[in-house]
Amino acid sequence: MSDATPSPFPRRLLQARQMMGWSLRELSEQIGGAVSYAALAKYEHGKMEPSSGVLLALASALKQSPDFFFRPFRLQLTGIRFRKKSRLSVTAETAFREQACEYFERYQEIEELVGDVRSFVPPFPGESITAPEQAEDFARRLRAKWNLGMDPLPNVQQLLEDNGIKVFELATEDRQFDGLKAGTGAGPVVVLASWLNSNLPRKRMTEVHELAHIVLPFADGTTDREEEPPVARFAGAFLLPEESFKPAFGSRRNHLGVGELIQLKVTFGASIWAIMKRAEQLGLISPAVFQRFCIYANERQWRTEGEPGDELYQGPERHGRFRQLVLRAVAEDIISLAKGAELLGIDLVTLRREFQEVVG
Repeated sequence: MSDATPSPFPRRLLQARQMMGWSLRELSEQIGGAVSYAALAKYEHGKMEPSSGVLLALASALKQSPDFFFRPFRLQLTGIRFRKKSRLSVTAETAFREQACEYFERYQEIEELVGDVRSFVPPFPGESITAPEQAEDFARRLRAKWNLGMDPLPNVQQLLEDNGIKVFELATEDRQFDGLKAGTGAGPVVVLASWLNSNLPRKRMTEVHELAHIVLPFADGTTDREEEPPVARFAGAFLLPEESFKPAFGSRRNHLGVGELIQLKVTFGASIWAIMKRAEQLGLISPAVFQRFCIYANERQWRTEGEPGDELYQGPERHGRFRQLVLRAVAEDIISLAKGAELLGIDLVTLRREFQEVVG
């Protein structure tokens, strides 16, 4: 019996095709029919191997380097939870999952090469949340554990990365996808749709929503539906903490102007909808006032068309730790320029241009 390790090529070919969202027939068409879809199926099942010429054609069509197809697998995504799973096609869901998995493999690899592995520490070991109201306390305690104080958060994405939760911004304009969370052998991960950069308050709420799914200590067997109320409560409390939100919003209110709500949006980096829901939770407005607001906002299609003032919040809601690690590894000769370009998914000429001059 042979002890040879199976080639990763079949699975990598399948992964690359799924990342593009193509069928076998579509891949065959993309390489000009040079290989039939039946032969491609045999490649993916490990029953045939491509010639060097076919490999180059596949790499070009699938926008991968030839080395990609022989790179060992490093991790798997587990416990995947799409925020809007029911709205995505199976093809899109698979493509997003595989793109995320491939990115986090590269991220884990560069962390290990540089020797800068950032681990996630579960903040509430041995505890269990049993009611949505408890999420308030968990949000307050997490801010204390992470030394955040009670001021508005300047950069949620950096906060996640700093605490061992890797984040991938997936290039898509598909508005049916906001984000997802998953687990890996190296810790939890979050995937965000790149279109959210056009609406930063919504992006920040998506980030804290996924954070809640990661940190809240739900008991085994808790259903998705049961998780949502505590998750929503945590997200509001974490992004809009009572200690700073109450003074900014004011005591019991019966009337608010849109201009005032826009200013609160700019202060906290949260949507007007989230602000009003938080005000109701804290007893700063009555349920009747919140209901009138919902009718007003729905009539103006704020949920689908966007709220007033969305463009005014311009916080630094990005973080480039993965890229910084790759550039550091290249500068310190830990990896070659070619390896750096492969990890970043850019061409060698572009990366070489960034290293025309090295300081020190």
